[in-house]
Amino acid sequence: MTSPVESAIRGVVTKGVVAIADFNRERKKSKGPNPFLEGLHTPVTEEVTDTALKVTGEIPAALNGLYVRNGPNPLANVHAATHHWFIGDAMIHGICLQDGKALWYRNRWVRSNAVSDALGERRAPGPRHPRTDVANTNIVGHAGKLWAIVEAGGYPVEMADDLSTVAHSDFDGTLGESYSAHPHMDPETGEMHAICYEAQHPDTIWHTVVDTSGHVRRNEPIAVKNGPMIHDCQITPNYVIVMDLPVTFSMSALIGGASFPFRWNPKHKARIGLLPREGRGEDIIWCDIDPCFIFHPANAYETEDGKVVMDACVYETMFDTDGHGPDSPTAKFESLTMDPVARTATREVVDPAPQEFPRYDERLTGKPYRYAYAVALPERADDGFVGATCLYKHDLGTGKREVHDFGPGRVPAEFVFVPAHDSAAEDEGWLIGYVSNVEPGTSDFVILDAANFTAPPVAEVHIPYRIPPGFHGNFVPQA
Repeated sequence: MTSPVESAIRGVVTKGVVAIADFNRERKKSKGPNPFLEGLHTPVTEEVTDTALKVTGEIPAALNGLYVRNGPNPLANVHAATHHWFIGDAMIHGICLQDGKALWYRNRWVRSNAVSDALGERRAPGPRHPRTDVANTNIVGHAGKLWAIVEAGGYPVEMADDLSTVAHSDFDGTLGESYSAHPHMDPETGEMHAICYEAQHPDTIWHTVVDTSGHVRRNEPIAVKNGPMIHDCQITPNYVIVMDLPVTFSMSALIGGASFPFRWNPKHKARIGLLPREGRGEDIIWCDIDPCFIFHPANAYETEDGKVVMDACVYETMFDTDGHGPDSPTAKFESLTMDPVARTATREVVDPAPQEFPRYDERLTGKPYRYAYAVALPERADDGFVGATCLYKHDLGTGKREVHDFGPGRVPAEFVFVPAHDSAAEDEGWLIGYVSNVEPGTSDFVILDAANFTAPPVAEVHIPYRIPPGFHGNFVPQA
């Protein structure tokens, strides 16, 4: 346990380091344009509400609810030399569907203190993490509420159905250090599982479980080294999968002025952990793996012989340059198999094409499944991280990949699978998400038939505003 004296020393050191980092950050000069502040990524400058949306095709009458997606969108001017895509004020883009109609599109900044101050508003209520109150990565529905979330810092932020900010929250005092951008819902229990980390505690991560009432019932510490960045996780009936990979906190990057101080660390041992769902941190089974990095897995499940399989988009390195965002030229879709007896992890390439943001039918979380959907990435790293025009559908049973190409100048973001009804088959439903139209600076909300993936969209809702590429979102059904 940290003593009061040690805590005071840590606070002084942290303030001193932050002061040096801020000084160096302001003095750093750009080596060229920042690709995450221009083109598709140019920040949106205003909040809008549009209730007169034009629709091509027919919106399924059963698709009733709210599709919301989160992502960074700086409100104030930022320093281009050090700005990183993962840093920036959160903006939610939402569309409301009801009885075959698109009732509205809205975009709203999540009210951090800085956003409220810049807009001249009263600050949103609720507790704040002492280091940051920005929640810019994902938005999920849980315990009857809508939560904007981020990893390694800012607490969850409750959002209203009209996308206004309700309050910042530490789950009624139960949260602990910080939360994650990627909790996974157990379809059997309704609980959310996440692996959480906090940069100021480089030797510990936590398995955090939020129960159906919206309170943390488990916050189990796990010992690690070097402050690894752990963006996501997965669950199976017996395990939580922990990805301890060679991207770690870099004090030298922080002091040098980096706004995102995590770097590729070849000295950090790569391993995948299998933590028993209700076990202690010391019970985790670590499986060695060749050095790589994973932002996002698709699904995971257990085999009859006791192994654990997880499919994921896998990079050979990540953050190995002083870039402004992801910088690896590879993003293969792979299947990883962990053997808890041999304590090994093996990798098999399913599809070598660059891709990211894999999603699947989340009713099957932790169970064997057949279909995964991902966003194609540009073939060349210097073409930017996003900008390709295709979605991929993987049939993991046959090994076949289908491609839906939206056409020149139309760039899709992450698409989410929504089942057609409660008892629908795995591929019976829709894929929904935003597509950015580069030249006119407009967007579309697109609905695809998952079972007829290459066919023209079932419907497109035309949004006469630009929606920059963001990160993650979900569909929240409404009666």
